[in-house]
Amino acid sequence: MGLKAKAEKALLVLKDGLVFEGRSFGAPGEAVGEVVFNTSMTGYQEILTDPSYKGQIVTMTYPQIGNYGVNTEDVESSAPYVEGFVAREYLPYNSNWRSHASLGEYLRVAGITAIEGIDTRALTRHLREKGAQTGIISTVETDPAVLLEKARAYPPIDAFDFVKTVSSKEIYTWREDVWRWPEGLSLKESAPGAKKIIAYDFGIKFNILRSLVHYGFEVTVVPALTPAEEVLEAAPDAVLFSNGPGDPRTTTYAVQNAKKLLGKKPILGICLGHQILGLALGGDIYKLKFGHHGGNHPVMDLRTGRVEITAQNHNYCVDIKSLKGKAKLTHKNLYDGTEEGMAHSELPVMSVQHHPEAGPGPGDSSHIFSRFREMLG
Repeated sequence: MGLKAKAEKALLVLKDGLVFEGRSFGAPGEAVGEVVFNTSMTGYQEILTDPSYKGQIVTMTYPQIGNYGVNTEDVESSAPYVEGFVAREYLPYNSNWRSHASLGEYLRVAGITAIEGIDTRALTRHLREKGAQTGIISTVETDPAVLLEKARAYPPIDAFDFVKTVSSKEIYTWREDVWRWPEGLSLKESAPGAKKIIAYDFGIKFNILRSLVHYGFEVTVVPALTPAEEVLEAAPDAVLFSNGPGDPRTTTYAVQNAKKLLGKKPILGICLGHQILGLALGGDIYKLKFGHHGGNHPVMDLRTGRVEITAQNHNYCVDIKSLKGKAKLTHKNLYDGTEEGMAHSELPVMSVQHHPEAGPGPGDSSHIFSRFREMLG
């Protein structure tokens, strides 16, 4: 008897009327959100637990998902944050020495609805041509017309401030270092002279925090709504604006805090944090047609001419021209020429649109953390 014999029927319906029929391999129910695709070949557990995906249904372009199961270490937050999950073929017979459970079990426990058995190449091509859009996965409703009505009635992603949902509600310190063989994850004591950094949690990934520790920072994490005055009172050596979900223009409180901190402390921005800094400097933001999501995006460091293969997860970009010379472009995406990094023309402020911490993805850009550390002197 096949392992998939009893799988429930599931439907995926996009806002523009495209319908896919497949099988459920997650929690029963319905999930609605903006449908995007991720081109990573591995790392689905890190993707599922990346808070930046709050509000989105993620489609994996790699055809077989689940073959190595899930474990207790490869997480980027305390729980999965995707709204739904889409795969071409789910493999329930996982095999890996680090595996603790199957992906299907993990999704069911977390309450994440997922669909497999659909043509993800056709879905990806459709999203590339038509753009990312609202969709709905259901294992309980079999009428596509009903699901289409629900998808069309659901507000667009820029109507929500997801940062307040995913951000920590408490201040905490972080001491965990990056994963290394054979120790795995371990705690690291602060070295003498370690620089103190306060990280704003807009949906921060654990690997950002691990990377800060690895490169010699003493890390304190604060909630997204923490006033800039409280950060300055704590007298850190630097501030980090983290990644996070949604449209940065909904996070007016974060933009205001960034304005107050500019010129007061050295600042590093990553992904959403990069966009927030762009807004704080008086710049504009624009939305990409289908976003950049995956672990194989080539980016050129314009200062060195080096091309790095990067991990990415964003729907928005900073229009560097709108900054009118306040910041200069430091990194460029070689797929479409979009902005991937900037540095302030006078202040110790730098930011990148891609993810130097990877998790998942290549570590080509991890030197960004050491570059920022060197900026502090």
